[in-house]
Amino acid sequence: MRSILVANPKGGCGKTTISTNLASYYAVWGVKTVLVDFDPQQSCLHWIEVRNKEGKHAGITGLSGLSGSLDIPDGTERIIFDAPARSVTDKLAMLMKQAEAMVIPVLPSPIDMRAARDFVDDLVKKGRLKEHKHLVGLVANRVRGNTNIYAHLEDFLIDTELPFVTSLRDTQNYVRAAERGTGIFEMGPAAVEQDLEQWRPLINWIEGKRVKTR
Repeated sequence: MRSILVANPKGGCGKTTISTNLASYYAVWGVKTVLVDFDPQQSCLHWIEVRNKEGKHAGITGLSGLSGSLDIPDGTERIIFDAPARSVTDKLAMLMKQAEAMVIPVLPSPIDMRAARDFVDDLVKKGRLKEHKHLVGLVANRVRGNTNIYAHLEDFLIDTELPFVTSLRDTQNYVRAAERGTGIFEMGPAAVEQDLEQWRPLINWIEGKRVKTR
């Protein structure tokens, strides 16, 4: 069983988008997945409710991380933790110990880049990256190529000592997927071809091997 933590102390950086689309990837390939929502808004669980109503791929179990102990179903192959904002806490340390990979999404804005740097610095200062540094990867999220701010974000992520895994573009495909309780891996290939290519490095990094996105 492999566990993945998606975390960033700043709200609105796309943690839920990455968590739900990652869960949908595993659902497409028949991997039994648990999606644990630690955010008070419980957006992941709402996504699963919509998904169930639409009769999408089975295989994803949603659990609230706010209710104490977790009852992980037998046979679970992947667990995805969607951490809340402002999560530099003992709970985050506990989740990091459980996770085999930690994804930190960062938006192309000065505020988000500063927040991400402070977050990483805090993890280093508290010694939480000593044993987990090689398991933590950065993702540039909602980017628009050929813009000055993206160039600054790319430079920032490359300069960070953590792996810069991939960039995910700013597209309505993620909005449409969220509205339907689905993921880009379940949408028409022609509409999401570029997105699938951007996700490939992230999936490969998490799984530690070459995997297909179709």
